[in-house]
Amino acid sequence: MKPAIYRTCISHVRHSPLKNAFTYRSYSWFVDVDHLPRLPWLLRPLAGFHAADHLGAPDATIRANVERFLRSQGITPDGGPIHMLASARVFGYVFNPLTLFWCYRAGGGLECVVAEVHNTYGERHCYLLRTDQSGRAAVPKAFYVSPFNDVSGQYRMKLPAPDERLAVSIVLDREGHRPFVATMDGRRRPATVRNILAAALAVPAAPLLVSALIRVQGIKLWARRLPVVARPHHPSQEAVQ
Repeated sequence: MKPAIYRTCISHVRHSPLKNAFTYRSYSWFVDVDHLPRLPWLLRPLAGFHAADHLGAPDATIRANVERFLRSQGITPDGGPIHMLASARVFGYVFNPLTLFWCYRAGGGLECVVAEVHNTYGERHCYLLRTDQSGRAAVPKAFYVSPFNDVSGQYRMKLPAPDERLAVSIVLDREGHRPFVATMDGRRRPATVRNILAAALAVPAAPLLVSALIRVQGIKLWARRLPVVARPHHPSQEAVQ
């Protein structure tokens, strides 16, 4: 699989206890973890890929860390491809609210999807998902992401492996009520020098911008007197640092 870039539109919609919605543009890389892009020297500040930015031991490879997590969940990897959708490190900074790993068997079938979620407090959590043929799966919420949402309910995710189009959605479901919905859509472009530069110019310092936008939205919600939920202790997961 050749590296690709998805120029994305990301939407967050909050339905309760008050209504709020915002949309922003960014871009994500879609890569094979065994063949991470190595850009020309002048472009390297625009896209760095490091194991330390993801789950597991920072001195191991991304593949080794994903496979270690799979083993902790009772799955025995057989060396099949692992495809990653993530933001790269840009000018030394990275922020990945959501990284997705599609983990395949050597024979070609999809084994599972790992959704690695980061919050703005420097914590991370990994969800193991057994998706159906449409890419759908549900999992109990177990990680504090927003200061305005506790960890009750479950996520209903739709995570089909991206092709020409990327279409990912995450719905927080609480007894039939959906207080929060996030979507990410984009079109695939080959990771050519031209497309890398175009994405970087369209959304300068994308990880920093995304981090700032999320914090600004949090301040706006706080100013509207949305109650803040205390952040609980997050127990570390096996094979996730």
